[in-house]
Amino acid sequence: MTLENITDIFVKQQTKSFEVRSSISEVRKIKLKMILKWILKNRMLVHTALYNDLSKSPEESDITEIYTLTAELRHVIENLSVWMSIKKVRTPLTLIGSSSSILPEAKGVCLIISPWNYPFSLLIGPLISAIAGGNTAILKPSEMTPNVAALIEKMIGELFTPNEVAVVNGDANTAKELLSLPFNHIFFTGSPEIGKVVMTAAAQHLASVTLELGGKSPVIVNACADINDAAKKIVWGKFINAGQTCIAPDYVMVHEEVYGDFMKHLVVHLKKMFDESGNGIKSSKNYSRIVNDHHFDRLINLLNDAKSKGAEIAFGGNTDKLKKYFEPTIITNIPDCNLMEEEIFGPLLPVLKFSKEEEVIHYINKKLKPLSMYIFAKTKSFSNSILEKTSAGGVCINDCLIQYSHPELPFGGVNNSGIGKSHGLFGFEEFTNKKAIVNQRLSFSMTEILYPPYSKFSKKVIDFLIKYF
Repeated sequence: MTLENITDIFVKQQTKSFEVRSSISEVRKIKLKMILKWILKNRMLVHTALYNDLSKSPEESDITEIYTLTAELRHVIENLSVWMSIKKVRTPLTLIGSSSSILPEAKGVCLIISPWNYPFSLLIGPLISAIAGGNTAILKPSEMTPNVAALIEKMIGELFTPNEVAVVNGDANTAKELLSLPFNHIFFTGSPEIGKVVMTAAAQHLASVTLELGGKSPVIVNACADINDAAKKIVWGKFINAGQTCIAPDYVMVHEEVYGDFMKHLVVHLKKMFDESGNGIKSSKNYSRIVNDHHFDRLINLLNDAKSKGAEIAFGGNTDKLKKYFEPTIITNIPDCNLMEEEIFGPLLPVLKFSKEEEVIHYINKKLKPLSMYIFAKTKSFSNSILEKTSAGGVCINDCLIQYSHPELPFGGVNNSGIGKSHGLFGFEEFTNKKAIVNQRLSFSMTEILYPPYSKFSKKVIDFLIKYF
């Protein structure tokens, strides 16, 4: 699609946005219900597209792509009327005679750029918030998952006119052309490196941004944890979607007292989940594939670099580039290497030992702030200490990934792992401006006492205000 065509869509959405912003909650709910109905009706098409792009099983697609959206849609539909209502706030004595309120208003024309790892849910999810906020939107799916991109274009074409919601497919050059336009808000999900590019482009038009990025999300397993339970949940959280998850455990720090037991349980649960037939993980219908050759080679390079510097493979390591199969791989004896500097975003799991809590805190704090953190411990004092002395976008204690699906919690990173929050009310707020309103109901305002020319009396009033208000 040419820049001229993209600009034409943008201009039409600008015009339409003034109408859409005035829509009442019931109108917006109708649109959300249309999306919900389409997803439920075309569930099998979503399964097929995700399998063709990522070899995801229907069950995994349902859990990670369908359910997250249907739950979000129902939650937003149920609460939207309340979120859209004007919120009255207390008026101070200095403004007596007036009333004050906050009105959430639509930002306008929004751009949503999605990644390839969860290509359906991570594009439609922000769209739900954009529609709830009363915006128009242009969607840019990832070109790395062409089957899902084509399905989303079909879906949006059936539900909306292009002057309200449009899909623009294309490569990085198309994204660059989109970013040159003066959007009112940009929602981007992807890597911190590309996030900086998006933020730079947004700055040219002073557009607000929501950046859902990533980072090296740590897992801490203390000696007091239920080791079997921890290993099971970490295996699921790490290797679902072949580790291609922004909130997947990136590395594990295990107390030395339970390190041996933990390693044994990891292998047991890996085989239970992904080698159910006993014929090898490669034959499992429940294990996804790497998205493309580029990312496959990136993971191979990370593994080879670590091995060349002394790292050891405790489990896995087998690959098949032709089929983009990369076996779940557990790595120990970790040296300083690229594996511990870059976000892995694949089925490589480094496991480190620690002996003291201070080691964990120091190790995490010397790295950039992660999107998520996972703590496995039975003692609250240990968990609370880690919470208080480290920073992360979100934390889950004694489980993995489930914080993402909680409708009442904000989702997002901090600094390098993201800017802004999404989901539910928090997603609605990202796509709206909180307009402050003061309504002066009296012909005389108390502030008139402070108008020039300043007298001795006005000086006393000013002194009084500063001293007591």
